Amino acid sequence: MPRPISATISLSSLSHNLRIVAQQLTDGGVSAGRQRPSIWAVIKANAYGHGIENAISGFGQAEGLAMLDLDEAVRCREAGWTKPILLLEGFFEPADVETLVRHRLTTTVHCQEQLDMLSASRVPEPIDAFIKLNTGMNRLGFSTNDYLAAYGQAQALQARGILGTLGKMTHFARADDDAIVTQQQLRMFNQITQGLPGEVSLCNSAATLAPGLWASVPDRQDQWVRPGICLYGSSPFAEKSAAEFGLLPAMTLAAKLISVRSISTGEAIGYGCTFVSSRSMRIGVVACGYADGYPRHAVTGTPITVEGVCTRLLGRVSMDMLAVDLTPVPQARVGSSAVLWGDGGPSVDEVAAAAGTIGYELLCAVAARIPKIIS
Repeated sequence: MPRPISATISLSSLSHNLRIVAQQLTDGGVSAGRQRPSIWAVIKANAYGHGIENAISGFGQAEGLAMLDLDEAVRCREAGWTKPILLLEGFFEPADVETLVRHRLTTTVHCQEQLDMLSASRVPEPIDAFIKLNTGMNRLGFSTNDYLAAYGQAQALQARGILGTLGKMTHFARADDDAIVTQQQLRMFNQITQGLPGEVSLCNSAATLAPGLWASVPDRQDQWVRPGICLYGSSPFAEKSAAEFGLLPAMTLAAKLISVRSISTGEAIGYGCTFVSSRSMRIGVVACGYADGYPRHAVTGTPITVEGVCTRLLGRVSMDMLAVDLTPVPQARVGSSAVLWGDGGPSVDEVAAAAGTIGYELLCAVAARIPKIIS
């Protein structure tokens, strides 16, 4: 039989989370006297490990999808997605331009090299684009000194029929934890882009969920937001859980106990003997390890649920196994179910916090060898 581990992907939870985000935007728009923005559902990194086709099904009510990979964008079209698709890093070489046209992809333009490739292209139909401004993230985007000239070049390409509709975008660096820095970025964006035509796209998950932030953009500009991790049931905020927003986990990682044993006072568990028992106790071995995507750096005490009871990780995570404390679960036996994160277990954010990382990393790291169950 197959190894007893699986990742269950809930399409209904994906759809639920999209509705939660849309409702929050609608409520914020009503309070600000604004129409809610359109939503790019971000499905980069194989939909944060949930699967591109699953995301297409779950996010069917989104106005558009956003991602990085050209091949994933093509998969979306082949799967029947007809609405807009945004490439968040744009394209990478001249040959990609033909793919943009053939599959009606909207591209981000963030550097002079991309403008030059477009200028040298001949296209049968214009390509929609968002021109990106660097407001302090310092990864992608034209500098504040170069942006107006870059936008002017994009408008010239528009006049030549190479580019179609144009938009303006940036990316917030600290929307999850620092409102002052975010407002500084927003003011810079508004100042530099003032008077330029086109749609606006600013907000990632944290900025989308932050009350009123998107409504700070000057009125009379059509706006898109780009929620990502929140759509999968993980919170972008350290101080506010996904459950507090009404979000549901879209992935449940679960495995079974493959061994149950008793150890005595002073006995150690696993590599490095990092856990030594201070008393006699029962432990279970779960068929999940770091080769499955569970974080190796998770420490003793990381929450795990066994048979519906919250317990803890013990010792060091191995490649294919980890140990759990069965003291609070006397009924546990070989074959008992353990939820590593998700429905019926700890949230992925709780596991990530205990491991010193973020939920994004854990969801994206789930290994291809784990069977996926679609519910």
